[in-house]
Amino acid sequence: MRSMRTYTCKLKRETTKGGLVMTQKVLKLAGLCFLFVFLGALTFSALAREITIHYLTVQQENEGWPKIIKALTEEYAAQNPNIKWKYEYVPQLDLMQRVQLLAAADSLPLLFNYESGAPLFELIKANKVLELESTFKNLGIYEELNPGIVGVLKRLVNDTGLYALPLEMNIEGFWYNKKLFANHGLSEPQTWDELAEIAEKLHQAGIQPFAVSGIQKWPITRLINGYVIRKYGTDVMSRVIKGELKVNDAGFVEAARWIYEWGHKDYFGPGVNTLDYGPAQDLFLQGKAAIYYMGSWALRDFNNPEINKIGIENIGFFNVPLVPGGVGTLEEWNVNAGLTTSIAHAKFAENPEAIGNWMKYVFSHYGDRAMKELGLITGFRVKEMPEEVPVLTKMVLEKLATVKGGAFWFEALFDARTTSVAWDNAQLLAIGTMTPEEYLGELQKAIDEQKAK
Repeated sequence: MRSMRTYTCKLKRETTKGGLVMTQKVLKLAGLCFLFVFLGALTFSALAREITIHYLTVQQENEGWPKIIKALTEEYAAQNPNIKWKYEYVPQLDLMQRVQLLAAADSLPLLFNYESGAPLFELIKANKVLELESTFKNLGIYEELNPGIVGVLKRLVNDTGLYALPLEMNIEGFWYNKKLFANHGLSEPQTWDELAEIAEKLHQAGIQPFAVSGIQKWPITRLINGYVIRKYGTDVMSRVIKGELKVNDAGFVEAARWIYEWGHKDYFGPGVNTLDYGPAQDLFLQGKAAIYYMGSWALRDFNNPEINKIGIENIGFFNVPLVPGGVGTLEEWNVNAGLTTSIAHAKFAENPEAIGNWMKYVFSHYGDRAMKELGLITGFRVKEMPEEVPVLTKMVLEKLATVKGGAFWFEALFDARTTSVAWDNAQLLAIGTMTPEEYLGELQKAIDEQKAK
């Protein structure tokens, strides 16, 4: 036993004297191997952890953005079973309050609809929303985004970054029933006065001139916006926020008076403020109303023969007409990304690698899939244009190529309270219980309060 102990001690001494460097290298290598295995296990654990793609949206699950994102998520989940899909609907009128409550409680879902502009900017300042330009660059998919619409979305939040996904890219204008126009000898109006004359002729013929969803409220203010961008130019609402114009200036009063008078003449039909988005669109697509102001996001329904009963061959499209003495032109359009979708910063931070991989798959394929399945124009690159693009989609693509100036919508730069004032009182304006002067006076007060914050 002694000899064994002696041998062992000698071996230890020899190792200590002659192999010290080798021992340190072996120990370091072993430590690194352990670290790599440990980190690998952590990474595998993070990637394998269950991830819920929870989408809070104003659209039905089988239409528009949810339909495409759900389909792509399910494809990805087939190879990544830890990815789960969760859909949640919220009425658009309740969206702003719902998101604000969730944000205050740090409970925002991964994906959620919200108004770009001032409302989204408030969430950005509170660090509630993921910055997408840097995220997409890190994922290697930034080239999937249309630079033009990215610029629009960044300007809406004071150029602080990209915080909204352009799941659609739109121009807005007046869609009209070509058959009804032809039957009554009408052509596309070039001026606002001509538009008013067309509305009167249709009304006298027993045809409802305009389909407008008063419940949604914003379709009413879009008409006001159309007039003022022709009167003052595409930067009109930016000038209002800067204090260079007031919404109770003469041009705004003219715009509001048209809406007030059209409401009195019943051009919007009975019960305008009880009409929701779908039923208003149905009036147009079933041939019961002749003119429908809406964005090109409506193509997903126009291209659907189950919804469109008048046929795509009977739908025409014209820009907001010119206003006498105005500076706006017909080459300028209201261009936007619709109601955008944002990603909650806190949810992404829970597992950035796994969620990033999901994002890379979904948003690398989104543009192609939306065009192929819905004929939907988006802010994402289309790498493989379908052989047969729907006629109306092709028409809008051609018009987008001619755009020489873009305008924001009426409330784009309003905060949540100012937006509510603009929307709620627009309902009263449209039915004649609030005068143009009263409507714009209340709105200017709200704008002044917003600027004073």
